[in-house]
Amino acid sequence: MEEGMSEAIPVLSFDEVVKCLLQKREPYYGNYRAMYSSWYGGIVTDPALMMVPIDDHLVHRGDGIFEAFKCVDWNVYALDRHLDRLEGSAKVSFHALRLSRSELVETILATIRTAGIPDCSIRIFLSRGPGGFSASPYECPESQLYIVVTNLHIPGKEKYEQGVSLRTSLVPQKKDYFANIKSCNYLPNVLMRKEAEDAGVDYTVSLDEEGFLAEGPTENIGLVTRNREFLVPRFDRILRGITVSRLMELAESLIDTGELTKMGEADLTPEDAYSAAEMMMFGTSFDVLPVVNYDGHRIGDGRPGHFAKRFLELLRNDVRNCKEMITPVRRNHDGQCLARASSLRG
Repeated sequence: MEEGMSEAIPVLSFDEVVKCLLQKREPYYGNYRAMYSSWYGGIVTDPALMMVPIDDHLVHRGDGIFEAFKCVDWNVYALDRHLDRLEGSAKVSFHALRLSRSELVETILATIRTAGIPDCSIRIFLSRGPGGFSASPYECPESQLYIVVTNLHIPGKEKYEQGVSLRTSLVPQKKDYFANIKSCNYLPNVLMRKEAEDAGVDYTVSLDEEGFLAEGPTENIGLVTRNREFLVPRFDRILRGITVSRLMELAESLIDTGELTKMGEADLTPEDAYSAAEMMMFGTSFDVLPVVNYDGHRIGDGRPGHFAKRFLELLRNDVRNCKEMITPVRRNHDGQCLARASSLRG
């Protein structure tokens, strides 16, 4: 029986494989807009060709690092900060960046321009590269760079107006050293996402070994106490999120006006969150989402509060208007970067 089965499995030629790839049209392909691959040496737009070699350490060992950020109205938000973090992850995990910073930025912008959509998500993957299937990083002759541009997905309006639900995760938190590297070894994060979907909640949040709140699968959390203190888990045990870090800079203005009394990092327990006036999630795509239910406990009065709205307002304004935080994608006829005219903005 086994011999007959093996005979029934075809051995495909090169041309047959290419034909198969070009015929594939999966439903999710509609989200994929463009991919730069150093392995190919250029940009492709057919989703069927957006592939990585199976022997790339990124695939079989999770031996790679990444960053994810967004472009809104032809402006990339917080690009320099994401690339700073990418370089930090590369340094501590001994990955080599193939390009200079200016070359990397131009490659990112060129891939977005090829994608041709004003609002999109961008993911950069820096891998050890192909070269074998062992755990040794030295079998890979050269690192590889992949940049993928996809549709930008933002939660529906109801999530901002009605809030989201959260529960404590049973998945162990990453240890300090690995928690601060944005590596492609994301199995704990995947399991946390699975927990949320299986439990019928929007998000989960992990606890560290001492029982303090840590982070979501891809999000940071924060809370506002009944004394109007804005507090987040300590960053020495979790990945320092670009969105929440920027918000903390912007929220200094709320301390100046007296809306907030204090802001900073703290050891926070689930019980601190249960009794908080407000609790929020922070992430690249959605900016700020109010948490109205955590582990079955109603947060505040069970509705999105004042600070969730104020924080979202601060971040959305920053994304649209802060020249220091945005990198224009389009270029004028002289080759200079050119932001989309404000008259064209919706």
